[in-house]
Amino acid sequence: MKTNQSSLLLILLLNLCVLSGIAQDSTKATSGRDLPSSDTTVSDDGRYQPNAIQEYNDAYYILNRLNHPNGLPPNKLNFQTPQATLEHFIVSSRNNNYEEAAYALNLNLMPDNLTKEQAGTLAEKLYFVLNQRIKIDWGSLSDRPDGQIDISTATNQAIAGKPLRSVVFGEIDLDGKDVILRLQRIKYKDYGAFWLISANTTENIDALYKIYGPRELDRMMPDWARIRFMNTPVWKVVGTLILILLSYFLGKVSVWFFRKLFKKSDKIWVNKIAKRLATPAGWAIGVLFFYITLNKLISFGGTFASTLYAILLIAVIGTMTWFIMRFIDSFMVYVAETKIGDANPEENNEARMMMTYISVARRVITFVVIIVGISVILSQFRSLEKLGISLIASAGVATVILGVAAQSTLGNIVAGIQIAITRPARIGDTVIIKEDWGYVEDIRFTYLVVRTWDQRRLVVPLKKIISETFENWSMTSAHQVRPIILYVDYEIDVDVVRKKFIELLKSEENWDEEHEPNLQVVDATENSIELRALCSAKDASTTWDLHCSLREKLIKFICSLENGKHLSKSRIQFENKLVADIDSEQSKKTKKRKKKE
Repeated sequence: MKTNQSSLLLILLLNLCVLSGIAQDSTKATSGRDLPSSDTTVSDDGRYQPNAIQEYNDAYYILNRLNHPNGLPPNKLNFQTPQATLEHFIVSSRNNNYEEAAYALNLNLMPDNLTKEQAGTLAEKLYFVLNQRIKIDWGSLSDRPDGQIDISTATNQAIAGKPLRSVVFGEIDLDGKDVILRLQRIKYKDYGAFWLISANTTENIDALYKIYGPRELDRMMPDWARIRFMNTPVWKVVGTLILILLSYFLGKVSVWFFRKLFKKSDKIWVNKIAKRLATPAGWAIGVLFFYITLNKLISFGGTFASTLYAILLIAVIGTMTWFIMRFIDSFMVYVAETKIGDANPEENNEARMMMTYISVARRVITFVVIIVGISVILSQFRSLEKLGISLIASAGVATVILGVAAQSTLGNIVAGIQIAITRPARIGDTVIIKEDWGYVEDIRFTYLVVRTWDQRRLVVPLKKIISETFENWSMTSAHQVRPIILYVDYEIDVDVVRKKFIELLKSEENWDEEHEPNLQVVDATENSIELRALCSAKDASTTWDLHCSLREKLIKFICSLENGKHLSKSRIQFENKLVADIDSEQSKKTKKRKKKE
């Protein structure tokens, strides 16, 4: 738990360090002017004008009026291209010249009595929102009057395109509705066409500012507290550090509180689950508290601000996903430990079957929760929408690449589901895989763990369990019969050995009495005969012990018969004809010599 807490605190601190070096604040330290109120700049009771668009042209919108009563932009302002118009608005706002920045706004949907001061306030609000939440891609903004982006080709051939009259420079969420920020090319009377921030975008400024405007502390802090360090007010860094520490201690207190609270419960499942849920629940509360309070009290601006809030949103969703995963995992562990019998005895088939189902379901559900969590996180990033469109457009190629790259992993996951349904192997089964004898200890996402008799662990891909042959000694029943093989001399009395085997087997406690004692002569070689004695027990491990014990005692008994006479042996008969002939010849010579004498 300490590792998780330290890691979370470190992540938050790193985010803050990066933020302090990159983020730019949109609130003013020396302007001498208060931030605009979140109240609507234009009264709801005002007389709003209808849309002034008279007709559509291929290259621009034709208007019958423009920005009454403020009038046309002065000739000194360059609004000939989308990039020039937006640059004017940003630079003028950055210099606190909001009334001049307001000339870049199309105010045609505003009331007739809109003043220049109110138009400047709208410009200031829009600048604040852009600085807070919008990362402008200047590279995609055209610097041509027709709104097109210059495209270079390998042959330097001219590419004919259609002039644009509307360009998107940002997107933002407004109460679940996507607000598209646009620049539009317009033409009024006999004046040349030029670009302005669209009337619909201007109409949404007040609503956007109400949601994304300055926070409580932004308005409360006096000018002397706005000392800057690396272009960021120091009070924001200090305030964020304080919020991090408060969130950290709130998480620790929540963990302690949940553990104390659930320990008092008389229900076993509450105690068991609480031990595993206290930590993720506490940290989910801590991260959520930090996200809400930071979003409510302190605002950061600049291009990095959107990244900061995205990271915090990922942290919130991540901790919630962690909590849900831990809850599912804890619940299934509780069911496995308390509601299912002991799966270690091989004869408990039902318990082993349920443990297999729970093991596979636990991992499949965890996998689904992770996928859902990642999907929720990705759905929060608008920049990934283009990626999604690109993937759909290249779905054929992407599917082939993904299929080839993930063939092994996906195949093992599918094999895991197939194993849960067909049950060729279950947790607790005795199996032999490539001459290794062991027990199925766990079935995971992509592999199966076998604990061998000598405490080794075999990691077997699930596809091999489905596609290759292996032995399962517990598939239908844990009961097992094992043979004891002995090689003895031809002259042995088999009935004597048979009686002794029956006597020894009946004296063994491990014998389950399901298979009658049986000793037979099953083969004969040049030197011996082969005896096979069968013994049975409740499971493979017990049968092995019984088999080893009986073999030892039978060997001892055969060795004791007539001083080992009946042990397996080889017989050799020597016939030396040459020696006999020499003896005969020698005898003849001896007889002749005696006759002469």
